Amino acid sequence: MSIEGPFWRAIAVFRAASLLYAAVLMAQYRGYEQPVAGWLVIALMALWTAGATYAYASERLRGWPLLAVDLLAALACLLASPYVEGARQGVAGTMPVPATWVAAPVLAWAVYGGRRAGAVAAALVAAADLWLRVRAPEAPVMINGAVLLFLSGVVVGHVARLAKEAEERMQRAAEMEAAQRERDRLARDLHDSVLQVLALVQRRGRQIGGEAAELGRLAGEQEAALRELIAARPAPTGATDLRSLLMRHGSPLVTVSTPATPLVLPTPAAEGVAAAVGAALDNVREHCGADARAWVFAESCDDVVMVTVRDEGPGIPEGRLERAAAEGRLGVAQSIRGRVADLGGTVAVASTPSGTEIEISLPCGQARMGGDRPG
Repeated sequence: MSIEGPFWRAIAVFRAASLLYAAVLMAQYRGYEQPVAGWLVIALMALWTAGATYAYASERLRGWPLLAVDLLAALACLLASPYVEGARQGVAGTMPVPATWVAAPVLAWAVYGGRRAGAVAAALVAAADLWLRVRAPEAPVMINGAVLLFLSGVVVGHVARLAKEAEERMQRAAEMEAAQRERDRLARDLHDSVLQVLALVQRRGRQIGGEAAELGRLAGEQEAALRELIAARPAPTGATDLRSLLMRHGSPLVTVSTPATPLVLPTPAAEGVAAAVGAALDNVREHCGADARAWVFAESCDDVVMVTVRDEGPGIPEGRLERAAAEGRLGVAQSIRGRVADLGGTVAVASTPSGTEIEISLPCGQARMGGDRPG
């Protein structure tokens, strides 16, 4: 059941109580100068109270058209007051025919649209009430009711908005908990089946050697990636823990080191950084050999996520990157630098005869949601 349900029921009770109060005032003043018209207004208020209570209870009917009709009905009953009251309109203490009933649509606007909508509805009703009081030559102009109406619309709208946000957070928390339970169940099942088979293939492949050793190495890589995948905690909606993407690059030849705390980035940014790391590792295999070792380090400092890819190859000769870009080979220029630049980050390349280090820096608060550039 939606958190708005209690609000709509409370407004329905307020409508009924205000209708009863207006009927008591009508009986107290014996229908004012136009009792037939006065009781007709009360009857219309009763009909709309029943109709509005039913309509607001249905999410299908609840919306701005209903809210507009609700406000117009209240204004119509309010503007009928001078004709019904006649000379009594100028008597101090005389309330309009609808009395407090006109506050119901203000509360409805506030619950549905928040404090701004509540303030707008309150301003319209208060303006109509003040206009009626100004028209009466001897009626004192009282703004207390207008101020209270405005404050009610703003406060109720603010409370309703906070309640909706709290409900959304609770729903997201429940979804994340359910996802984690399902992840734990899958982890148990995979551990008893797939992971054990992959571990067996890796072990036997090493023992047999030859082509089987390569199959064993691949099985080991997939086992490590799968273990990290099922162990990772889900990130908030629209975000991804960068650690889970980086660990997929781990293998017997690639060591991935990440912090214990999540490195949460917008999903496109996390995927872009992981793709840049993959491109850097491809360069290691291409230029340093298929058996070259590499290390990936990830950390976060002062709201900046830094990922470093390091190898022990021969290094990059001076001017090699510029010549590669001029020849149209854009591995580093586009797949790494261009991809990270699109995300709002920077890339630093340091190369010596004992190895190359590529450092990717991405400010968490400035990470853009752009997609990847082609590599």
